[in-house]
Amino acid sequence: MERGKFQFAIDRGGTFTDIYAKCPGGKSRVMKLLSVDPSNYPDAPREGIRRILEEVMELGVPMPADDPVDTSHIDYIRMGTTVATNALLERKGERMALVITQGFRDLLHIGNQSRPKIFDLQIKVPDVLYEDIVEVEERIILHQERCSLNINSDVLVGSTNEKLYKWTKLDENKLRKNLDALLKKGIKSLAVVLMHSYTCADHEVRVGEIAMEMGFTQVSLSSKVMSMVKLVPRGFTGELENFKNIFSCVDAYLTPSIQKYLAGFQSGFDENLKNIKLLFMQSDGGLTPVDRFNGSRAMLSGPAGGVVGYAMTSHNDQPVIGFDMGGTSTDVSRYNGQYEHVFESTSAGVTIQAPQLDINTVAAGGGSMLFFRSGMFVVGPQSAGAHPGPTCYRKGGPLTVTDANLCLGRLLPEYFPKIFGTSENLALDESATRTAFEALTVDVNEFMSSANKSHEPLSVEQVAMGFIRVANESMCRPIRALTQAKGHDTSRHVLSCFGGAGGQHACAIARSLGMTKVFIHKYSGILSAYGMALADVVHEAQESAAYKTLLFYHIFVFSFPTENISWLDSRVAHLSNQCLQELKSQGFSEKRIELEVYLNLRYDRTDCALMCSPVAAKSGNFSKYGDFLTTFTNRYHSEFGFTIPGRTVIVDDIRVRGVGKSGVSVHKNEPTSDGKNQAKSVQPEATIQCYFEDGFQDTSVYLFENLSPGHKIVGSAIIIDKNSTILVEPDCIADVTTDAIWLNKHKKLPNSLTLSLNQVGTELDSIQLSIFSHRFMSIAEQMGRILQRTAISTNIKERLDFSCALFGPDGGLVSNAPHIPVHLGAMQEAVQYQMRELGDQIKEGDCILSNHPLAGGSHLPDLTVITPVFTPEHETPIFFLANRGHHADIGGTTPGSMPPHSTSIKQEGAVFKSFKLVRNGEFQEKGEISLVKNHFFLSKINYFFCQKSIIFFKPKFVISKISTSKIQNYFFSIQGIHLVNELVETYGLNVVQAYMAHIQSNAEVAVRNLLRDSPHVVSLNAQDYMDDGSMIKLRIDIDAEKGSAIFDFSGTSPMVLNNLNAPKAITLSAIIYCLRCMVGYDVPLNQGCLTPVNIRIPKWSILDPEETAAVVGGNVLTSQRIVDVIMKAFKTCAASQGCMNNITFGDDEVGYYETVAGGAGAVSCYFYTGPTWHGRSGIHTHMTNTRITDPEILERRYPVILEKFQLNPGTGGGGEYSGGDGVIRQMLFRKDLVLSVLTERRVFAPYGLDGGQPGKTGNNLLLRHNGPTINLGGKNSVEVHPGDVFRLLTPGGGGFGSPTP
Repeated sequence: MERGKFQFAIDRGGTFTDIYAKCPGGKSRVMKLLSVDPSNYPDAPREGIRRILEEVMELGVPMPADDPVDTSHIDYIRMGTTVATNALLERKGERMALVITQGFRDLLHIGNQSRPKIFDLQIKVPDVLYEDIVEVEERIILHQERCSLNINSDVLVGSTNEKLYKWTKLDENKLRKNLDALLKKGIKSLAVVLMHSYTCADHEVRVGEIAMEMGFTQVSLSSKVMSMVKLVPRGFTGELENFKNIFSCVDAYLTPSIQKYLAGFQSGFDENLKNIKLLFMQSDGGLTPVDRFNGSRAMLSGPAGGVVGYAMTSHNDQPVIGFDMGGTSTDVSRYNGQYEHVFESTSAGVTIQAPQLDINTVAAGGGSMLFFRSGMFVVGPQSAGAHPGPTCYRKGGPLTVTDANLCLGRLLPEYFPKIFGTSENLALDESATRTAFEALTVDVNEFMSSANKSHEPLSVEQVAMGFIRVANESMCRPIRALTQAKGHDTSRHVLSCFGGAGGQHACAIARSLGMTKVFIHKYSGILSAYGMALADVVHEAQESAAYKTLLFYHIFVFSFPTENISWLDSRVAHLSNQCLQELKSQGFSEKRIELEVYLNLRYDRTDCALMCSPVAAKSGNFSKYGDFLTTFTNRYHSEFGFTIPGRTVIVDDIRVRGVGKSGVSVHKNEPTSDGKNQAKSVQPEATIQCYFEDGFQDTSVYLFENLSPGHKIVGSAIIIDKNSTILVEPDCIADVTTDAIWLNKHKKLPNSLTLSLNQVGTELDSIQLSIFSHRFMSIAEQMGRILQRTAISTNIKERLDFSCALFGPDGGLVSNAPHIPVHLGAMQEAVQYQMRELGDQIKEGDCILSNHPLAGGSHLPDLTVITPVFTPEHETPIFFLANRGHHADIGGTTPGSMPPHSTSIKQEGAVFKSFKLVRNGEFQEKGEISLVKNHFFLSKINYFFCQKSIIFFKPKFVISKISTSKIQNYFFSIQGIHLVNELVETYGLNVVQAYMAHIQSNAEVAVRNLLRDSPHVVSLNAQDYMDDGSMIKLRIDIDAEKGSAIFDFSGTSPMVLNNLNAPKAITLSAIIYCLRCMVGYDVPLNQGCLTPVNIRIPKWSILDPEETAAVVGGNVLTSQRIVDVIMKAFKTCAASQGCMNNITFGDDEVGYYETVAGGAGAVSCYFYTGPTWHGRSGIHTHMTNTRITDPEILERRYPVILEKFQLNPGTGGGGEYSGGDGVIRQMLFRKDLVLSVLTERRVFAPYGLDGGQPGKTGNNLLLRHNGPTINLGGKNSVEVHPGDVFRLLTPGGGGFGSPTP
């Protein structure tokens, strides 16, 4: 530090701004201000600096708030800010336009085509950042050995060593004309995103040169982002380069907002901070100079400071979980000697491809709002924010977690900053909080009394305590996901707690997770700011390795490709030099620079890449930088429980992280054991009454500044710091060190958590109901993450076409992670079928594979793996776990196992009714092989007599697909069993099973309330048609008094001799989905939703076909029509596209399957109590929510060229509220393949409601090379040849209300 000068580190958060100042002489000063308080100051960071300078320097003369701050006493300012995040959330960035390859104008609007919340009929997807689009006539394509096209272009080599062609030259004249039109509109900021520019940036660079010549002030080139494959995320992201006026896509939108904020901040100081070192924290945990700070690296600027803070102060031998509880949300992260990064994330609906610390956020902070809904205590996700803030902030705000702590005596107004009220001089308003809780308690007791006459009324404190317990459990969920789901034992971690509200919850969170140590730094209330004072300056360089092979496997022999390793080493050296030169230019000597090298590795034919640093190479042909493979295999086994022996290892990306060391040393304190100060009496400031699970207890209050190292404080106690409050619960001891407090479980006292859990009975308790809802959902979510991360199948890994669920001992659905709606009710039927079929033959160590419709299957490609859970005391399963995932290529008559013309289930693939994939813990490979081979034999005989022209896949190909996934499914099962057993060990089996029933009853209550609120309608009727003329007819009779309904499908057409037959389970899923959507708020999703409903389906109708009926289209097409009919009956919304647009192509070497977005129907408010709105364009709707493969990945892996993927304007139905538009997706084939289409709404248009016009029907066209255009109809399979083009036009959504004249 420059002698006699101040060093400031500031975290400008959403609610508070925290300031840490290192003052001359070595003392420190901290301050906390409201981030937004326009009546008192224009900018919180500047105001904090001004106040500290004025108070510490004691000039005797005030520093006027309106005058520029004197900088002569400032050494540096380091800051993290939410300016970029807020600008993105509020869409307040710079006016800009998107320049993109022709045919992809709406690509960033469509994104991955999935909707964020599957049960929200109002599909809320943030608006795109640009206001205009220019399509560029240019095209680069990749070279493929299997391509049969006649390409008249020289083969080039890209920066990643990939071969490519300049398929279409850049039309500069047309580009200039289009750019000139933008300038005339006043747009001077561009984002340029061209196909395959990650490896060949020639066209992008030329577009940028032309734009700057024409006068554009900011130009974003996606190739200057991080040269990583994937067009959509690269289109949103980027990095500010050293040369003038080159910005990224997000930066083109956000950086002007940051620059405006920085200009305003700097203008408040002498000479605009000209000679002051101003550094900003980036999302990756490193600092960067102000002139290099940009939008895409600023999204986690504040939270990143907190990670650095706890990593530098609390990590010794044990891994650490960071727990940062702020005003609006809680961030959790993990540190074990190395920062954990992710390289693709989504913020405010925008996918960002940039290195960020792996921070998981849950919407439960001090400002999270409290609700009581249908018998459940609900915390968040809505937040009161800084304005109006909690009820106690004196601004008329709602009840929040902060109010609950205040009500329980855990926050003491006399010690809390007096910064409230119009004059900013009042304490927290305890009276207003108490009054609000009293009113809420009346509502809780009235509901509970109506449900249980013997219910004992809850006190105000019991209600407030209930909300605290629910909030704690919601914050435990992301911690379990960060540890258990990645193979780490949560209990072996230290909990490092910080944030303004964290200390009040630390003990309870640790106990719930089995942790025994909690670390709270003396600056825990401002640790994000303090972390910035400790952070290093970082510069990163990264490039794609274009799938270079690091470890090659062939015929049982491993080899290390020498030429690839040499190439990798040369690229590492190049990137290392970039980092060195950049940090040297910032004043760091080479001795103060550390280089960290990483390779992004994955197994061949998988998508789970791990960023790996090297360990020392023992022997062999390794990189000169070390052994990356050992790190990869160890991490893979740790996270997923297995490795894939004999599989080639691929390098996706090379990354070098240059670190300019700050040289700050931090003394890490462990509790002393000499007892020096233990005997010294510690007089509390006061003794108060504080409420805990067992009621009020005498609680001592201490000031941290009066405590000395070595003191031990036995709970219950409250330790007050200037910026945080620490609650020491009754079974804990606080060990005081020089700079921190360690909270440990008192060895001589029983665990209060254990005592309280032992007191949990089987009778319904609303608080426990909410806690168990979180625990059950956490299990399903963790199983889903494990399955996705370990998946080899593109359908599961990228398209997310899978679901995971937990079932009770009766096979009833308890919790289902929100994955694919069509799986919801069907999986329950699958579990209960196995219980009926196998009975007591279900044993511990079994995993059952099933896909037959009669056994609760949806269609054959959806393989369901069911695992029973046992305990030593029970001979029958206590629970069941199941996952269902779509697997392309399980046999059948066409590639992708989605035959459009199937008339029998035998033609659709391998069939499993009840096959034990694992028996007593052993894989049943012989039985698996026998079943699959038998299927293929029967299929060939059947089709021979039908004289069909078909392609038969080799049985070993299908066996390989199933065998590859069985290891993952087995590990999924093992992890799920562990999670369930952990819950049983904590609460006891009787309690857990009782609350499974209570959770189901709660879902029943929500649905009954929905039906009771029906608008005086006794009977509802609706019908709609499949394109073959089959009718689905529904009558709904509602008993509003009982809150029940009869869903009667009598009159529905009989089963058909095609594949539109839908197994009964599909209808159950559709009904659950529709009811959950109409409830309008989060409720447990389980079989209880169907309890108030009597469902009548005619036997052998299209909705309940016989055992041998073809059903592949029923799952993906008829399911959508069932939803349309139900929504039409309730007049909830106009028809959406009513189709999943199933497209498959392939041959005996490759197979690809995708479903494609369309238009969503406009939503009415006739039955559904929400508002009315327009339908979303280019989105998946209702019974599916699968993602679509990125265009660059598609062209890399498959022999096609994607020519067009954009919206189809005018296809949504008109009305007062219009339906969403469908899309155009057009691809050119590069070799002989078989194309299959399985689609609907090509004949009957998606209906409109109440005068709204119908959406346009879809169309499937094949453009023969130098030949005719052929309408393929809705369902067909056809051979395609090089140069042929398939054009898919998906349906639009229906409109609502008569159009305005």
